[in-house]
Amino acid sequence: MNPSDVREKIEHLISRGDASAASSLLGELWRSEPTASAASFVVQRFEKIRSHLNLVSYRLAILRSFTVEPVIPFLRAAGFLAGIDLQVQLSDFNAYVQEMVDPASRLYAFSPDAVILAVQTRDLDPALWCGSLPAEAEPAVVDRFIAPLRQWMQAVRRNTPAHLIVHNFEPPPFPGAGLLDAQTGAGQRAAILQINRELQALCLEQPNVYVLDYEALVSRHGYRSWHDERKWLTVRLPIAAPHLNDLAKEWLRFLHPLTGKVAKLLVVDLDNTLWKGIIGEDGLHGIRLGVEYPGAAFQELQRVLLDLHARGILLAICSKNNFDDAMEAIEKHPGMLLRAHHFAAMRINWRDKSQNLREIATELNLGTDAVAFLDDNPTERQQMRAELPEVMVLDLPNDPMEFARTLREYPAFERLSLSREDQERGTMYQAQRVRQALQNGTTSREEFFRSLEQEAEIAALSGATLPRIAQLINKTNQFNLTTRRYSEQQLLEMSRAPGWNCFSIAVRDRFGDNGLVGAAIAHFQQADHPICEIDTFLLSCRVIGRTVETAFLWFLADHARSRGARRLQGWFLPTKKNAPARDFYSSHGMTKASENGGASLWTLDLSASNLSCPDWIRLRVVPGDNL
Repeated sequence: MNPSDVREKIEHLISRGDASAASSLLGELWRSEPTASAASFVVQRFEKIRSHLNLVSYRLAILRSFTVEPVIPFLRAAGFLAGIDLQVQLSDFNAYVQEMVDPASRLYAFSPDAVILAVQTRDLDPALWCGSLPAEAEPAVVDRFIAPLRQWMQAVRRNTPAHLIVHNFEPPPFPGAGLLDAQTGAGQRAAILQINRELQALCLEQPNVYVLDYEALVSRHGYRSWHDERKWLTVRLPIAAPHLNDLAKEWLRFLHPLTGKVAKLLVVDLDNTLWKGIIGEDGLHGIRLGVEYPGAAFQELQRVLLDLHARGILLAICSKNNFDDAMEAIEKHPGMLLRAHHFAAMRINWRDKSQNLREIATELNLGTDAVAFLDDNPTERQQMRAELPEVMVLDLPNDPMEFARTLREYPAFERLSLSREDQERGTMYQAQRVRQALQNGTTSREEFFRSLEQEAEIAALSGATLPRIAQLINKTNQFNLTTRRYSEQQLLEMSRAPGWNCFSIAVRDRFGDNGLVGAAIAHFQQADHPICEIDTFLLSCRVIGRTVETAFLWFLADHARSRGARRLQGWFLPTKKNAPARDFYSSHGMTKASENGGASLWTLDLSASNLSCPDWIRLRVVPGDNL
């Protein structure tokens, strides 16, 4: 179907009120035609159907020293197709300093969820960009750059909890000193690279502040290709038209993890995806996989999959194949970098792949909207989109040499922080399979719980646990009683406020360490502490059903009682995904006090409660400021 026919069909679907089908077809159009005109069309049509789709609304402010208006349609179009309804506010041209330092500016009135600071080297320090730099001047130039950036970032942190994304700085393609610039080690380029190192350190000092590596972005595409000098001199747009979408995609790589639109699991095919050939026909020695062409392309793809595995993204297999043939290749082929232990689940059979993927998601306690699907066969990809439109289906190019690059560029695999739990997630799921086998072999739940030999550690929020607690609060959906989302900055401010406490719980058992798996936020409503309210209570699905949730709730009740509270209360705010938490309060002796729409408030009389910590859990409370 040609683009004009696709557009006509989209208009027909919108007029008929079929928002889901229109959204799917808009995705097809964008994948085949990612142009400026297509971007405008996609945005305009999504604006007509946005109220009928399950989109995440996100407010993005862009502070800039150059023209970025032509980039915004690309960004919003890609955002819509990723399930993100972006509201974008641009600062006035070159007014970024005033916006940041003035508490009454448009920036803060907009209440952004995230702010991008996009400033060029030549705009911030024209002398450094245009001229040569004597060696003895480098430290002064670096400080001249970094000192105001620190002040601006501190101003942003004082005035908004929004995430801040800061472009780093590109060196000029031709230094003023020519070849001499690289000979001294202290010229223009060296100074700008040092500025970037200082900027990175500066961002690490602040919560929710991230570096966008603009220098690397330009380098990937090439200085000559990236820049359009005529556009820069005439309309202050430094980026050539073919690369406007590349800047939008770079911004979107940050917005995926910030909005929670990430893939937690990648389900992969085998034949002609992880190796070249068909194992059932070519046999173990007939498939191509190794350091030589064409097998090298598939081995490179496996290297990317290993990188994703190390990033905490689960891997699973979904392949139409004979199980024994496939497993022989996985375990015995010398070119395989991935082995069976890298995969959290496998479905190697001749059944429909969408049904297999549903089963894998259920087995791993994940929603299908957190699953990505990788398959070389376009028919299988199209069928997956038709059966499970919420699954993230990657479009692989025809050339296997491009497979690895396609996977590396996919934004749903991006992460802005990496906890110990992320790094060990694959190992944790292997241990979970052993626990499940143990449970199947025991005669009672209590026998199973005691056999686990669980240990739980509760601690107040600290600098070490802040990133993981923020990650859990912003990613956990199923066992999350309120699904309130807080940034690291907000959590810090909350934990420092009088009467507010933020706690984490970490769990280990005889099969391994589950890591930090839960968080709770509680606050006392009055100065004399008669009521303690649970603002947030959540646990990773890895430990749900093992009575860890009971131990955590008992701790909150005991903590509240020790601070003089007579009642513990908490809301249950239902969402599409948190049904597993619906009966938590009632099953632990709490009484429904009121209802507001679908939400319900539950209360516990601390003087009469018989809530206790399960005696098969060894609970340790780490002393801290709030404990």
